[in-house]
Amino acid sequence: MIEKIDCFLACNNLDDILPTVDALRNSKTVRHIHLLVDDTVATSTIAPDNCTFVVVDRLTSSNAMASIAENTDAEYVLLCTKPTPVTLGPTALTRLIQVGADSNAAMIYTDHYTTIDGKRVAHPVIDYQRGSLRDDFDFGSLLFINAEALHKYAWQETEHDYTYAGLYDLRLFLSRQGSIFHLNEYLYTEEETDRRASGVKQFDYVNPANREVQLEMERAVTAHLKAIGALVDTTQYNNPDFGEQDFDVEASVVIPVRNREKTIVDAVKSALGQHTSFPFNVIVVDNHSTDQTTALLDAIDDPKLIHIIPERYDLGIGGCWNIAINDKRCGRFAVQLDSDDLYSSPNTLQTIVD
Repeated sequence: MIEKIDCFLACNNLDDILPTVDALRNSKTVRHIHLLVDDTVATSTIAPDNCTFVVVDRLTSSNAMASIAENTDAEYVLLCTKPTPVTLGPTALTRLIQVGADSNAAMIYTDHYTTIDGKRVAHPVIDYQRGSLRDDFDFGSLLFINAEALHKYAWQETEHDYTYAGLYDLRLFLSRQGSIFHLNEYLYTEEETDRRASGVKQFDYVNPANREVQLEMERAVTAHLKAIGALVDTTQYNNPDFGEQDFDVEASVVIPVRNREKTIVDAVKSALGQHTSFPFNVIVVDNHSTDQTTALLDAIDDPKLIHIIPERYDLGIGGCWNIAINDKRCGRFAVQLDSDDLYSSPNTLQTIVD
């Protein structure tokens, strides 16, 4: 198992990763250590002994993936995607090589520990299912990649010109070449710098600042779906006949709710305040709230508001949605609004229906 791994470490500050570099230098499994840096670091700093700088624009770009492929001649690539300290377990690299050989996986990722405010906690990750497409799937900061598959990616005739989706595009390609294997062992410890709750992080994709990122992600996943024969050809669809039935209103804003006394009034008033060229209503399905939600809804005096309390007690959010769209008062178009959300302007409903 001598010199089977080329290591590529994201690096913004040498001091942060020197302990990781020292550990890798002492491992007989490592052939080369490359630090992925920008021009500023490369021109102002000298690379540590037995390390080389690989200048990349950003770690997520196609150019970065190509640079990694160009600079590896080992069997495997260990890619550290975060420029923060990583502490490897004493046999982590040997174990990765063993599993790589046994599984012939295109990529391996592992459970690990996370250090938050000096406290180490277990961070298990979930299995990667065939067909998984989430661009924010949690692999941890260490990816163990089969170099042959990586070179295949770099040598494709397809142009790779992603600024943000290069790493995502590589992961999708690897999933087409072989398995993405979850090794259910705690092989390293990483430092967590993003202290936001997971419920906050999951909405990064709707941040306007990330628009260009998401457009690239959509382009990458569309190419992947085309490559596996899963892209739906919408040109064969029949156009719907919107005049097929008569409706009392053109659109219904549907709000399923349970125990949202702090937000439901704002959500409903946001919907009722829409300016449209057509009649609409707002259907709130109140799933037996036990706080003040029901009373607050009853206090709203507007003929466009329809407040439904289901007879059943076993409905989830999908069941509440079905209650609304099967109600005879539901309009031609049903538009969902979350009970803790607001429309961005009074013209939003008109835009959606148009």
